[in-house]
Amino acid sequence: MIKHYPLQELGKAKHGWLKTHYHFSFANYYNPRRMGFGCLRVINDDWIAPHTGFPEHQHKNMEIISFIRTGAISHQDSRGNQGVTGAGEVQVMSAGKGISHAEYNRGDTPTTMFQIWIEPNKQNVAPRWDSMKFPKAENSTSLPMVVSGYEEDRQQALFIQQQARIFAGKVKQGSVISHEINHQAYVIASRGEFTVVDKKQSVKMLKGDGAEVTQTKLITISTLTDSEIIIIDTP
Repeated sequence: MIKHYPLQELGKAKHGWLKTHYHFSFANYYNPRRMGFGCLRVINDDWIAPHTGFPEHQHKNMEIISFIRTGAISHQDSRGNQGVTGAGEVQVMSAGKGISHAEYNRGDTPTTMFQIWIEPNKQNVAPRWDSMKFPKAENSTSLPMVVSGYEEDRQQALFIQQQARIFAGKVKQGSVISHEINHQAYVIASRGEFTVVDKKQSVKMLKGDGAEVTQTKLITISTLTDSEIIIIDTP
Protein backbone atom coordinates (compact mmCIF):
# COMPACT_ATOMS: atom_id res chain seq x y z
CA MET A 1 0.00 0.00 0.00
CA ILE A 2 1.30 3.47 -0.93
CA LYS A 3 -0.08 6.64 0.65
CA HIS A 4 1.06 9.77 -1.19
CA TYR A 5 1.61 13.15 0.49
CA PRO A 6 2.15 15.93 -2.10
CA LEU A 7 4.33 18.88 -1.14
CA GLN A 8 1.37 21.29 -1.14
CA GLU A 9 -0.41 19.20 1.51
CA LEU A 10 2.49 19.28 3.98
CA GLY A 11 2.74 21.62 6.93
CA LYS A 12 4.88 24.70 6.41
CA ALA A 13 6.44 27.65 8.20
CA LYS A 14 8.37 30.78 7.27
CA HIS A 15 10.65 32.52 9.77
CA GLY A 16 12.62 34.77 7.45
CA TRP A 17 15.94 32.97 7.81
CA LEU A 18 14.20 29.55 7.82
CA LYS A 19 11.59 28.16 5.44
CA THR A 20 10.40 24.64 6.02
CA HIS A 21 7.88 21.97 5.07
CA TYR A 22 6.83 19.49 7.76
CA HIS A 23 5.98 15.91 6.78
CA PHE A 24 4.76 15.31 10.35
CA SER A 25 3.50 17.45 13.22
CA PHE A 26 6.29 19.68 14.51
CA ALA A 27 6.62 22.96 16.42
CA ASN A 28 3.55 25.10 15.62
CA TYR A 29 2.27 22.69 12.97
CA TYR A 30 -0.11 20.14 14.46
CA ASN A 31 -1.99 17.53 12.48
CA PRO A 32 -3.40 14.66 14.59
CA ARG A 33 -3.33 12.40 11.50
CA ARG A 34 0.38 13.11 10.93
CA MET A 35 2.13 12.37 14.24
CA GLY A 36 4.82 10.14 12.76
CA PHE A 37 5.23 6.85 10.94
CA GLY A 38 6.24 4.04 13.24
CA CYS A 39 9.58 5.02 14.82
CA LEU A 40 9.96 7.85 12.31
CA ARG A 41 8.92 11.00 14.13
CA VAL A 42 10.15 14.01 12.11
CA ILE A 43 10.99 14.92 8.53
CA ASN A 44 11.57 18.64 8.02
CA ASP A 45 12.49 19.97 4.58
CA ASP A 46 14.53 23.04 5.56
CA TRP A 47 15.80 26.08 3.64
CA ILE A 48 18.34 28.06 5.70
CA ALA A 49 19.48 31.53 4.68
CA PRO A 50 23.23 32.33 4.47
CA HIS A 51 24.98 33.17 7.75
CA THR A 52 22.04 32.00 9.88
CA GLY A 53 21.00 28.79 11.58
CA PHE A 54 19.75 27.03 14.67
CA PRO A 55 21.29 28.43 17.88
CA GLU A 56 22.31 26.11 20.70
CA HIS A 57 19.46 23.96 21.99
CA GLN A 58 19.02 20.59 23.72
CA HIS A 59 17.79 17.14 22.73
CA LYS A 60 17.38 13.85 24.57
CA ASN A 61 16.76 10.27 23.40
CA MET A 62 16.39 10.90 19.69
CA GLU A 63 18.37 9.87 16.61
CA ILE A 64 18.73 13.02 14.47
CA ILE A 65 19.89 12.62 10.88
CA SER A 66 20.69 15.54 8.57
CA PHE A 67 20.82 14.94 4.82
CA ILE A 68 22.37 17.99 3.14
CA ARG A 69 20.96 18.70 -0.33
CA THR A 70 22.72 21.97 -1.20
CA GLY A 71 25.19 24.18 0.64
CA ALA A 72 26.62 23.01 3.95
CA ILE A 73 25.86 22.91 7.65
CA SER A 74 28.35 23.57 10.48
CA HIS A 75 27.83 21.51 13.63
CA GLN A 76 29.02 22.17 17.18
CA ASP A 77 27.87 20.44 20.38
CA SER A 78 28.39 20.19 24.13
CA ARG A 79 30.49 17.04 23.71
CA GLY A 80 33.14 18.99 21.82
CA ASN A 81 32.23 17.69 18.37
CA GLN A 82 32.64 20.08 15.45
CA GLY A 83 32.28 19.52 11.73
CA VAL A 84 31.02 20.78 8.39
CA THR A 85 28.71 18.55 6.35
CA GLY A 86 28.28 19.44 2.66
CA ALA A 87 25.84 18.67 -0.13
CA GLY A 88 25.31 14.94 -0.67
CA GLU A 89 26.72 14.16 2.77
CA VAL A 90 24.99 12.99 5.93
CA GLN A 91 25.48 13.60 9.65
CA VAL A 92 23.99 11.70 12.60
CA MET A 93 23.58 12.82 16.20
CA SER A 94 22.46 10.35 18.85
CA ALA A 95 21.09 12.66 21.55
CA GLY A 96 21.05 9.83 24.11
CA LYS A 97 20.99 10.98 27.72
CA GLY A 98 21.20 14.61 26.62
CA ILE A 99 23.21 16.92 24.37
CA SER A 100 23.22 20.60 23.36
CA HIS A 101 24.10 21.56 19.80
CA ALA A 102 23.98 24.36 17.21
CA GLU A 103 23.67 24.04 13.43
CA TYR A 104 24.60 26.99 11.16
CA ASN A 105 24.85 27.80 7.50
CA ARG A 106 28.08 29.82 7.48
CA GLY A 107 28.22 30.04 3.69
CA ASP A 108 27.18 32.75 1.25
CA THR A 109 24.38 30.72 -0.37
CA PRO A 110 21.29 29.02 1.12
CA THR A 111 21.52 25.53 2.58
CA THR A 112 18.75 23.01 1.93
CA MET A 113 18.51 19.86 3.99
CA PHE A 114 16.23 17.18 5.34
CA GLN A 115 16.14 16.88 9.12
CA ILE A 116 15.04 13.36 10.08
CA TRP A 117 14.27 12.20 13.62
CA ILE A 118 13.94 8.52 14.53
CA GLU A 119 13.02 7.27 18.01
CA PRO A 120 15.80 5.07 19.45
CA ASN A 121 15.47 1.52 20.72
CA LYS A 122 17.80 2.25 23.65
CA GLN A 123 17.30 5.07 26.14
CA ASN A 124 19.92 7.30 27.77
CA VAL A 125 22.94 6.06 25.82
CA ALA A 126 26.08 8.19 25.59
CA PRO A 127 25.51 11.05 23.10
CA ARG A 128 27.39 10.74 19.82
CA TRP A 129 27.93 12.67 16.57
CA ASP A 130 29.35 11.48 13.27
CA SER A 131 29.32 12.39 9.58
CA MET A 132 30.26 10.59 6.40
CA LYS A 133 30.88 11.36 2.74
CA PHE A 134 29.17 9.14 0.20
CA PRO A 135 29.74 8.71 -3.55
CA LYS A 136 28.01 11.57 -5.39
CA ALA A 137 27.80 9.89 -8.79
CA GLU A 138 24.37 9.11 -10.19
CA ASN A 139 23.05 5.59 -9.72
CA SER A 140 20.98 3.48 -12.07
CA THR A 141 20.34 0.16 -10.30
CA SER A 142 20.27 0.82 -6.54
CA LEU A 143 20.40 3.47 -3.81
CA PRO A 144 23.41 3.58 -1.46
CA MET A 145 22.80 2.83 2.22
CA VAL A 146 23.77 5.92 4.26
CA VAL A 147 22.40 5.16 7.76
CA SER A 148 21.82 1.88 9.59
CA GLY A 149 21.19 0.55 13.07
CA TYR A 150 22.58 -2.89 12.23
CA GLU A 151 26.06 -3.90 13.38
CA GLU A 152 26.89 -5.58 10.07
CA ASP A 153 26.48 -2.25 8.26
CA ARG A 154 28.83 -0.15 10.41
CA GLN A 155 31.65 -0.09 7.83
CA GLN A 156 29.50 1.38 5.08
CA ALA A 157 26.87 3.50 6.85
CA LEU A 158 26.42 5.88 9.79
CA PHE A 159 25.17 4.10 12.90
CA ILE A 160 21.95 4.90 14.79
CA GLN A 161 20.26 3.35 17.83
CA GLN A 162 17.36 1.77 15.96
CA GLN A 163 16.81 -1.23 13.70
CA ALA A 164 16.34 1.03 10.67
CA ARG A 165 18.11 1.81 7.42
CA ILE A 166 18.17 4.91 5.22
CA PHE A 167 19.06 4.74 1.53
CA ALA A 168 19.71 7.91 -0.46
CA GLY A 169 21.31 9.17 -3.62
CA LYS A 170 21.01 10.59 -7.12
CA VAL A 171 19.42 8.42 -9.80
CA LYS A 172 19.72 8.86 -13.56
CA GLN A 173 16.67 9.53 -15.72
CA GLY A 174 15.24 6.33 -17.17
CA SER A 175 16.52 4.10 -14.37
CA VAL A 176 14.47 1.30 -12.80
CA ILE A 177 15.32 0.30 -9.23
CA SER A 178 13.85 -2.63 -7.33
CA HIS A 179 14.09 -1.95 -3.60
CA GLU A 180 13.38 -4.46 -0.84
CA ILE A 181 11.65 -3.25 2.34
CA ASN A 182 12.36 -4.83 5.71
CA HIS A 183 9.78 -3.07 7.90
CA GLN A 184 7.85 -0.23 6.29
CA ALA A 185 9.25 2.69 4.32
CA TYR A 186 8.87 6.41 3.84
CA VAL A 187 9.99 7.67 0.42
CA ILE A 188 11.04 11.31 -0.14
CA ALA A 189 11.42 13.02 -3.51
CA SER A 190 14.39 15.29 -2.85
CA ARG A 191 14.66 16.20 -6.54
CA GLY A 192 13.13 15.24 -9.86
CA GLU A 193 10.13 13.09 -10.81
CA PHE A 194 9.69 9.34 -10.48
CA THR A 195 7.07 6.65 -9.91
CA VAL A 196 6.82 4.26 -6.96
CA VAL A 197 5.05 0.98 -7.68
CA ASP A 198 4.00 -1.93 -5.49
CA LYS A 199 1.78 -4.91 -6.42
CA LYS A 200 -1.39 -2.81 -6.57
CA GLN A 201 -0.51 0.87 -6.93
CA SER A 202 1.59 3.29 -8.94
CA VAL A 203 2.22 6.77 -7.52
CA LYS A 204 3.97 9.65 -9.27
CA MET A 205 6.31 11.59 -6.98
CA LEU A 206 7.37 15.19 -7.56
CA LYS A 207 10.04 17.24 -5.81
CA GLY A 208 9.21 17.64 -2.12
CA ASP A 209 6.59 14.87 -1.99
CA GLY A 210 6.53 12.04 0.55
CA ALA A 211 4.93 8.59 0.52
CA GLU A 212 4.26 5.93 3.15
CA VAL A 213 4.79 2.36 1.92
CA THR A 214 3.26 -0.47 3.95
CA GLN A 215 2.13 -4.09 3.56
CA THR A 216 4.72 -4.87 0.89
CA LYS A 217 8.28 -6.16 0.77
CA LEU A 218 9.26 -4.78 -2.63
CA ILE A 219 8.79 -1.54 -4.54
CA THR A 220 9.94 -0.51 -7.99
CA ILE A 221 11.10 3.05 -8.64
CA SER A 222 11.24 4.37 -12.21
CA THR A 223 12.81 7.80 -12.74
CA LEU A 224 11.12 10.15 -15.21
CA THR A 225 13.90 12.75 -14.80
CA ASP A 226 17.26 12.88 -13.05
CA SER A 227 16.24 12.49 -9.41
CA GLU A 228 17.44 12.42 -5.83
CA ILE A 229 15.60 9.91 -3.66
CA ILE A 230 15.57 9.02 0.04
CA ILE A 231 14.05 5.81 1.45
CA ILE A 232 13.67 5.47 5.23
CA ASP A 233 12.98 1.86 6.33
CA THR A 234 11.95 1.79 10.01
CA PRO A 235 9.91 -0.34 12.41
